[in-house]
Amino acid sequence: MAIEAERDGTTLIARTDARVDGANARAFQDELETIIDENDRTVILDLQKLLYISSAGLRVIMLTAKALGRQEIKFAVCSLTDPVQEVFKVSGFDKIILVHPSLSDAKAALQG
Repeated sequence: MAIEAERDGTTLIARTDARVDGANARAFQDELETIIDENDRTVILDLQKLLYISSAGLRVIMLTAKALGRQEIKFAVCSLTDPVQEVFKVSGFDKIILVHPSLSDAKAALQG
């Protein structure tokens, strides 16, 4: 599972353009855990190119958010495609995970 990682100071921006479903959710989780560094104070998951996410993918996002919260690391997702945004709304994830319309909005909210 390929996740592109970029750092802006102590902010990690992670992007994926793959589908996240039951077949690759574990690889997605493993990759996220690998790229998150002990110096990261903020993690933003940019889902601009993600076309599909299943409940297994949502579970990974929830586990990641909880783990980061225990470490007092800020976490949010941004730039959801229409299909992914629909899954977030139907599942109620948009009520429990910070969702921002764009990367710049996420950075402003979490870094400011």
